[in-house]
Amino acid sequence: MSRGRSAFRTEADRREVTLLIMIGVITILLWHSPYGAYLLYPFSILATWFHEMGHGLAAMAFGSQFERLVIFSDGSGYALYYSAEQQSRVAMASIAAAGLLGPTVAGCLLILASRNHRTTQIALLALGAALLASTLIWVRSTTGWVILPSIGAALLIIALKGRPSHKRLAVQFLGVQGCISIYRDFGYLFSEGGNLGGRQQLSDTGHIERALFLPYWFWGIVITALIAIMVFYALKRAHLR
Repeated sequence: MSRGRSAFRTEADRREVTLLIMIGVITILLWHSPYGAYLLYPFSILATWFHEMGHGLAAMAFGSQFERLVIFSDGSGYALYYSAEQQSRVAMASIAAAGLLGPTVAGCLLILASRNHRTTQIALLALGAALLASTLIWVRSTTGWVILPSIGAALLIIALKGRPSHKRLAVQFLGVQGCISIYRDFGYLFSEGGNLGGRQQLSDTGHIERALFLPYWFWGIVITALIAIMVFYALKRAHLR
């Protein structure tokens, strides 16, 4: 009886995918442990930055003005944008969805970038520069001013001074954080509203429901499926046959 062929290109790919899965599982466990959230705090702020930048950049793509990005000390935040004209329902739904999908898109791109040294270094330089530039242009909160430039500067140092193995690990770790960040507050995805800065606000899926009528939990399922597809595709392209 013949054995089935491995889906992995090499044994190193198998070990690397196993490592990425372990990082994801350990991160999720730490989020739900008494002190884990403190250890992962900078990466929680980074996940919020990915989320709110997704909103802001999508708003710009639909012709709106991205005015500011605010991140609170508890990890919540918002992107403020405005448009001179009434936005279409599709635009409103797309802007809301971009925040939910933004961290996963960024995470998948980072995982794909880790396949060779050149793209790994480019990814670190680009993300570090984006964090510094966005802080100057859009960020308007103390938490953002302290955490985001610190991460950005660290990434630039790793990109310019780090060993190839350290660069690769940094990109892969950040990629995993982006891909699984939705699980930090998974209930929000299936909630009609949430708490932001002490005030009750409509959730992103609630905004999509308002724009496209179908219930928020349906859009939560759709977003979850899209995230799963993107992560599978990234891992397949990066490590599988």
